[in-house]
Amino acid sequence: MENNPDLSAAPGGKKSYGQGGWGAHAILITLSIIYLSDYADRFVHSSMISFIKADWNITDTQAGWLLSIVLIFITIFSLPASILIDRWSRRKMVSIMTFFWSIATLACAFSNNYWQLLTARAFIGIGESGYAPAGTAMLSAAYPEKRRALVMGIWNLFIPLGMGIGIVAGGIIAKRWGWQHAFGLVAVPGMLLAVAAWFLPDYKTVKTENDSSETKLSLRNELKKFIANLKVIFKTPSLVFTYLGFAMNVSITTALSQWLSSYFERTGMVKMGQGGTLAMLILGLVVFGSPLGGVLSDVWHKRKKEGRLYLPAVTSLMSAGLLFIAFLFPGKMLPQFPMLLLFGIVLTCFIAPGISVTQDVVHPGLRAFSYAMCVIVQHIAGDVWSPVIVGKLSDMIGLDRAVLFVPLYGVLASMFFFLASRYYRRDAENIEKIELEAE
Repeated sequence: MENNPDLSAAPGGKKSYGQGGWGAHAILITLSIIYLSDYADRFVHSSMISFIKADWNITDTQAGWLLSIVLIFITIFSLPASILIDRWSRRKMVSIMTFFWSIATLACAFSNNYWQLLTARAFIGIGESGYAPAGTAMLSAAYPEKRRALVMGIWNLFIPLGMGIGIVAGGIIAKRWGWQHAFGLVAVPGMLLAVAAWFLPDYKTVKTENDSSETKLSLRNELKKFIANLKVIFKTPSLVFTYLGFAMNVSITTALSQWLSSYFERTGMVKMGQGGTLAMLILGLVVFGSPLGGVLSDVWHKRKKEGRLYLPAVTSLMSAGLLFIAFLFPGKMLPQFPMLLLFGIVLTCFIAPGISVTQDVVHPGLRAFSYAMCVIVQHIAGDVWSPVIVGKLSDMIGLDRAVLFVPLYGVLASMFFFLASRYYRRDAENIEKIELEAE
């Protein structure tokens, strides 16, 4: 019997899928908790850097690679994982990948040296590489289209929650029982969730018009389609500049996710192991900044088309200024912490308009591909390197001075978003207007 979130009869005696119901809610709840586990496992090490450095005497550059290696392997394996998801099974891939990254996280607890830990972290990236595409596909199909945006919004709220839980839990557990225990404890929920995911409702894999017997196994045809889509993307200036603006701002959030806990501890604002709590308060403000940016950009967009990109250009520059001024007062709760809180809200205002642009200026048939390319660019051009760069600078001049260079990413983001705005109206008007039909 096929698993379906809604078992109402459909024409031909088939069971319908995609009408919501308790099955769909089970998918949303389970995938949301898995997302929380995903980001907790990815960022649990951030508040334990001081403990790991004390045990193994590694440099800050090496510590920076503990996050960057995860992002590199997500980038490498995201495309092949997505292809397998579309052509096989979403729930089975979610289950397998969740178990895989949980086992890799557990392996971190048994690492005897830096290189073993780095290798285990790389395998976390492999496991996490396809979760977002698989989860997006499952949730998009489980609910009616009119509720899809709300569902996606709820699901993505668990990213900062998971990040915050991982950072806080890492510091507390490391201080009481040792940092190895932190990896072990955060790995356990993922293993249990992997079992639950295996039994989630799913829909039958749908073949596309290109999946005929003549073409479905043709690497040459797939490569031709991929290259053709890339040409469309890179011939759209507003899209390319938006990708780069997105990448620069994500570089800030990734660098701070890695180093903010250590910064608070090293500058004397809190004791060792307690920096994660303050970091969580700042990084968790994406819950407010992201929807705020969406509302404000929509208002500006109605008055002037380019307002969709003016808002992230302005807020990126504002966040860069707030961050730079805050870092001029290391170790001082006032005025640093209130300014960092304001920075946390302003920075994430770019997310909603940035994602919207990736959909506004492409053909409807390329919208998924467009956002996938945004993710790849943000890793390659931005956040893969930012934790390592800050770590290298920290080794040279100290972490309190190294973070002063992070606001430069915000200045670059503002510049890229402004350049994108110069082409946005033209690129949007050139898109073929197609009325989408429900199945």
